[in-house]
Amino acid sequence: MSPDHDDPPSRGERPAHGEESRSPVSTVSEPASGKGKRKQLPIWQESILLLGIALVLAVVIKAFLVQAFYIPSQSMEPGLVQNDRILVQKVSYWGDDGPDRGDVIVFEDPGGWLGPEDTQGPTTLVSKALAKVGLYPTGGHLVKRVIGVGGDEVVCCDKQGRLSVNGVTLDESDYVKSGASCAAPMIDCSLDAGPLPEGYLLVMGDNRANSADSTARMCADPEAEQCPPTRGLVKVDDVVGKVFALVWPRDRWDHVTRPDVFEDVPDSP
Repeated sequence: MSPDHDDPPSRGERPAHGEESRSPVSTVSEPASGKGKRKQLPIWQESILLLGIALVLAVVIKAFLVQAFYIPSQSMEPGLVQNDRILVQKVSYWGDDGPDRGDVIVFEDPGGWLGPEDTQGPTTLVSKALAKVGLYPTGGHLVKRVIGVGGDEVVCCDKQGRLSVNGVTLDESDYVKSGASCAAPMIDCSLDAGPLPEGYLLVMGDNRANSADSTARMCADPEAEQCPPTRGLVKVDDVVGKVFALVWPRDRWDHVTRPDVFEDVPDSP
């Protein structure tokens, strides 16, 4: 035969072409043999892992987002009554945004506002563990409403017993307990505070006659040398967060909001 023509393939060479055509099939089928599969954890190990992740998330949520508290007294009636469970969110006060007038806040005891029985935290092992993740209230905190912020002037009261902030009279009938006398803690029913120092808040309970708040601790004589101007006020840095929900008991579930009346109060000059 002429060298210009290739010989036709013999029968013995055909299996080589067959092997090439089958090679992709054998490659694809390798994972089906079980090689390369990820080993699955036993169910008990998965449960421990998931529990650990849940606990870490709970701690992070408590530290940065939401925390549970309870109402220890009658000072915030009628909106919040004793033993109510509330949720406090911390996001609103991130950065430079502090509490607004009208916010219901939870704050750490500034010092001497609470008695020993009120500062005691959880005592049992279970309650301590729940407190760590924000599911059980801790001691040493108070719940009040912000009336004045830094720079504000707060005056009480007019003939109708109403507060004024920066010259604007507040109609607080929607949230303040009605029919309450101001004989205590606002001893002589008068208050003239301000301008409030920057970084401090004047707080009051909605049950004005039964609330050991700023008005109960401010100086009777503001000119006295032994009386610091911040006495009775709450540091913004001591604020844990803003109350946004009443969650227990279930029949009293409610969303806690800032009253509209505070929208009319101008900022201090």
